[in-house]
Amino acid sequence: MAALIDACEAGRVPGRVVAAAADRPCRALEVAAARRIPTVRADFGDYEDRESWSAALRDEVAAHEPDLVVSAGFMRILSPVFVDAFPGRLINLHPALLPAFPGPRAVRDALAFGSRVTGTTVHFVDYDVDHGPILLQEAARLP
Repeated sequence: MAALIDACEAGRVPGRVVAAAADRPCRALEVAAARRIPTVRADFGDYEDRESWSAALRDEVAAHEPDLVVSAGFMRILSPVFVDAFPGRLINLHPALLPAFPGPRAVRDALAFGSRVTGTTVHFVDYDVDHGPILLQEAARLP
């Protein structure tokens, strides 16, 4: 969160962070609040199912009228009701070179596999986990 806010303020990323959202207390919300950026928290356990949680989160995020929704370190699967609300404006940052090592343990899985190269992927979010059109990938060699 701090890196994204800093990059926006320095002009390296064209835009500004209008809100930070999470499903639990986390450092990103603390950083945003300290920088006077609105925060949203929709605790998954407060909802009957993933669909109602996704709808509530969608409404909270949409209220801030974002041009782009960035999922970074967000470890929940979003239902179509959320994904469909932000067509072409919902991206995910994933710590592996997709399609290799999708899922929540990408770094651990790459290391366990013995990969010599890993990296990060920025991609549009669709209905599948860590899937969707890739916007950017950056490789990093492992020691």
